[in-house]
Amino acid sequence: MAVVTRFAPSPTGRLHRGHALSALIGWSLARAAGGQFRLRVEDIDSGRCRPEYTAGILEDLNWLGLDWDGPELLQASRRAAHDEALARLQALGVVYRCACTRADIAAAASAPHGRDGPIYPGTCRGRDDVMGGAWRLDVAAAHALTGRLTWQDAMTGPQPADALPGGDIVIARRDIGPAYHLAVVVDDDFQGVTDVVRGADLAAATPVQRLLQALLGLPAQRYHHHPLLLGPDGKRLAKRDQAETLASLRVAGVAPSALLAELRQHATPWPIGAPHVAGQ
Repeated sequence: MAVVTRFAPSPTGRLHRGHALSALIGWSLARAAGGQFRLRVEDIDSGRCRPEYTAGILEDLNWLGLDWDGPELLQASRRAAHDEALARLQALGVVYRCACTRADIAAAASAPHGRDGPIYPGTCRGRDDVMGGAWRLDVAAAHALTGRLTWQDAMTGPQPADALPGGDIVIARRDIGPAYHLAVVVDDDFQGVTDVVRGADLAAATPVQRLLQALLGLPAQRYHHHPLLLGPDGKRLAKRDQAETLASLRVAGVAPSALLAELRQHATPWPIGAPHVAGQ
């Protein structure tokens, strides 16, 4: 099977070095295998996404010399497919309505805590009087249908795909409809993605995404979770922390070839190619 990778940023800010590392590894894997590198702009959160950031994504990739195959896919244009996938999960009986707010969950005495805060304690599970709100995946009911699952780590092989520790995650929000986990799974299949390259912080999302793939009858991908780049304060680079952007590096006169050379030091053991950088 031909290798197809993708870079799928959200246009909620400008790209930084961490984004560039993911894009470089995904691009290099595809080019080394004679495959394809896809670009998807995950813009379904209309309240946070901006057209100027979408334009910035294209500008930054072109500056780095990372070309992609076919036109970029705007995830918001796929709403009908996402809605269809949600309807299939509803028909399977593995989702339920939830009207709880973040404050409700934080205040729930029974809510266990994970790495990223309180885990949903299942307050609305089994209720039939919740008329609005989000849709949550009943993870236990879903696993009962699929049985035991694994996901494929490209470096270490099969890993258990147990989504229970993460609780019943939201797969459709009241404001935007089908949300991150469901949209990603549906669109990776649509774009023919075989290998998902992303930061190690997203490894925890893989079990629930593998579960959704199984429920929807979609093929699974191989996953490459690369180490995160850290800032001077030792924290991972993040838009919300005002990480130095590629645009600011460009304004400061940093050459794309110099940035790519820096990123290659963090990209082992993946085969890293040399993009063609215009003007160099």
